[in-house]
Amino acid sequence: MDDAQRLLLKELPKIDEILALLEKNDDAATLPRSLLVDACRHAVDGMRREIFDSAGVMDKRPGVDRAVAMAEERIRSLREPSIRRVINATGILLHTNLGRAPLCREALEEIVSISRGYSNLEFDLSTGRRGLRYDHVSEILRVLTGAEEAIVVNNNAAAVLLVLNSLSFGKEAIVSRGELIEIGGEFRIPEVMEKSGALLREVGSTNRTHLYDYENAIDPETTGMILKVHTSNFRTVGFTGEVEPAVLVELGRRHGIPLMNDLGSGCLLDLGRFGLGREPTVQDAVKSGADVITFSGDKLLGGPQAGIILGRRPVMEKIRKNPLNRALRIDKLTLGALEATLAQYLFSKNPEDHIPVLRFMTEPVDSVHHRAEELFRRLAGIGDSRFSFTTGPDVSFAGGGSLPTQEFPTRVVTVQAGHLTAHEMERRLRRGDPPVIGRIQDEKVVLDARALADDEVDIIERVFRHIAAG
Repeated sequence: MDDAQRLLLKELPKIDEILALLEKNDDAATLPRSLLVDACRHAVDGMRREIFDSAGVMDKRPGVDRAVAMAEERIRSLREPSIRRVINATGILLHTNLGRAPLCREALEEIVSISRGYSNLEFDLSTGRRGLRYDHVSEILRVLTGAEEAIVVNNNAAAVLLVLNSLSFGKEAIVSRGELIEIGGEFRIPEVMEKSGALLREVGSTNRTHLYDYENAIDPETTGMILKVHTSNFRTVGFTGEVEPAVLVELGRRHGIPLMNDLGSGCLLDLGRFGLGREPTVQDAVKSGADVITFSGDKLLGGPQAGIILGRRPVMEKIRKNPLNRALRIDKLTLGALEATLAQYLFSKNPEDHIPVLRFMTEPVDSVHHRAEELFRRLAGIGDSRFSFTTGPDVSFAGGGSLPTQEFPTRVVTVQAGHLTAHEMERRLRRGDPPVIGRIQDEKVVLDARALADDEVDIIERVFRHIAAG
């Protein structure tokens, strides 16, 4: 620490000084004292860090008035909700960082209805006795998929953990090397297996695994299950080979070993009829005879975050009785949203018209083009010569560990500002109300229209007008 830093540190105001001035503000005077003290300490800590980072050379000195302003900003930031609605103009339809699948209208209405008061979460209205929370969705899942039983937990990683712990604790789970995927957030299948207590037994090679690889690995004393993992977030092409689930089911039956099929991103619709790439459906997995199937609720299914477990009744009963099931269970709001989402598949001829992420993926490019042109017209109408707007074709992607090679033709609006860099433009959009999230490409900000709702064109125009106004 040099002499200049020491002198600046002596100028740091005392907490009591800042607090006394802060409490003169009528709004601050109504707030808990603990919050005001935290804000004052936050201000002093921030100025202290500035002194050390600046090596004693500062544009703004650490005075009490500045500390009060910093404390007031701290209170404003805590008052605003941290998690907010954003406008997704990135071109990634299931953007993990942006919350993946938007919920359908019916799911939102169900969340509001349930949260207003009490609910029959674990109460059977027909008998007046205690019920099971996942019974609210188990019947509709059985009807939709043909599975014997269903359990729902808080996400698919939890579903995989629960099944492995229930069926293969202390025993080997046989899995192809080519299926030892990373599922996001730096979590990998082998790590989830380790935490479950299952023992990893790798077979085959990265690109090719044969039936005899599985068969040679089976030991009646040490094998707990065969695990099939659908590589929903990447594709291996070229000289490749894998064993189909139905073949592994037959192998498991011969040796009395269950097969678990982890689909990752569960899909209930045949996407091929929309001209999209082939994706195994949950119904396909059930028909293959797998003992247990796991998949996500918030990816291609288009619902809330959930891990769905389907399977044969004797196996599912063992999973249900696992104490981990209680630790991983989902709440009433998620159950309500999931039930409402599943109802769209059961009662609608065209669920893709009701579930947002399916609508984004299946919407004709002409319709996306129209929305992009409307956005372009609105932005060009701002009349600020510092901005330049163009529109043109591009491609969107599913994201969220789904359909990794599928491209969705789209239309984008490209933005340049003579007085702002692309990064500064992106930052100002990101700090809008609500934030508009685009992407930077070739030193320009790109706004993809495929995942935009029609009313979000109005919002983006308003945010741009605010930026143009300074």
